[in-house]
Amino acid sequence: MGQLYIHNIDILSGHTIIKDGALVIDNGYISRLLTADDIQEKEKERTIANDVLDGHGQLATPGLINTHTHIAMGLFRNYADDLELMDWLENAIWPTEAKLTDHYVKWGTQLGIAEMLRSGTTCFSDMYFFMDTTAQEVAKTGIRAVLSRGLAGVAPTAETALVENKQLFMDWHGYDHDRIKVMLGPHAPYTCPDEYLKKVIALSHEIGAQIHMHLSETKGEVENVISQTGKTPIAHMNELGLFDMGCLAAHCVHITEEDMDIMAAKGVRVAHNPQSNLKLASGIAPVPEMQDKGIIVGLGTDGSASNNNADMLEEVRLAATLHKARLYNPKAIPASVAWNMGTIDGAKALDYSDLGILQEGFRADIVLYDVSGAHWLPRYNDVASLVYAANSSDANTVIVAGKILMKDRSLLTIDEEKLRSEIIKAQEYFSH
Repeated sequence: MGQLYIHNIDILSGHTIIKDGALVIDNGYISRLLTADDIQEKEKERTIANDVLDGHGQLATPGLINTHTHIAMGLFRNYADDLELMDWLENAIWPTEAKLTDHYVKWGTQLGIAEMLRSGTTCFSDMYFFMDTTAQEVAKTGIRAVLSRGLAGVAPTAETALVENKQLFMDWHGYDHDRIKVMLGPHAPYTCPDEYLKKVIALSHEIGAQIHMHLSETKGEVENVISQTGKTPIAHMNELGLFDMGCLAAHCVHITEEDMDIMAAKGVRVAHNPQSNLKLASGIAPVPEMQDKGIIVGLGTDGSASNNNADMLEEVRLAATLHKARLYNPKAIPASVAWNMGTIDGAKALDYSDLGILQEGFRADIVLYDVSGAHWLPRYNDVASLVYAANSSDANTVIVAGKILMKDRSLLTIDEEKLRSEIIKAQEYFSH
């Protein structure tokens, strides 16, 4: 891959701003983080680079990490809105999903990737169908992803879906130095009976795969599981052994303190989807309480059908503001914690130990933000500006694994004109 040298930038490393610095990227990793003084002493770093990128005074940050999506569901954006979750699923989305094919998932996936790259998201975790097609699009476009084949034990495809998820793992897990990883994707307690979940858990042990599952998303889900098992979804899944190989739990809106104790003890990581939870009337997750227990909480959009866009900056902003209102506490989730949820905590939620911060030895997933707009002034605190004032359209250049995927707002691995044409055709197809 060679070396990339990015200079004339301010660098957000952790919560510290390095003014007029430079980054040296070698084989997909940050090999050097240079201060202004370092740059003068190490001019050779620039002269030996294969590619030199002048940041024009932009702000370099880690890429945002979307820990929970159903990416091709962008095909159903604004198809059915203002409904509660189960009404939305059962009467609008599931019947329409029955018409999906590889062809449409390809373009729906590419649409989501284009939107994520344009808004500064460099990694996403997905659970959906036709996942080999999704993996191919991830490989082609250069973004980073953790993929799960959605599994529903009540569906006629239940057994073949297990085979497909296993094959997805065998084919793609670890691809391109872990640019693609694979988990198993049992959908939710209401679509996966215990006997089916036991098969999923057995498969996770067989191949060494972690599990990505919706848990405790709605009050109704929790009440149903309690009525059937006498336990909350978290307690019941723990008893089944779902958490033993590692688990990413999406939503976790309606959980008890006892649930949180189990999650902390088992190392369950959470994908918090604040916008989707509000739009689908699911509720507000107790994020500060989970964090107080030491539970890793990342952020997700839950797909652009339920959230209407894939803009992770909006999720970061909502995470920082929503819980202040809920708790009447201005320190409930400060900007620095919300930013971490969208970056390094998201990386940890997806089981990356070297991602989500600009630091030597870490993966080079980087966004350069244009900070010339009036909404960036004055610049007392760039982290606060990112969380409370920045726009996703400020993302000017996006780099994943050391490769430039968007430069000066132009996507380099996606033909947007062709994409637009195909999405218009898909709209016509799903409208009938």
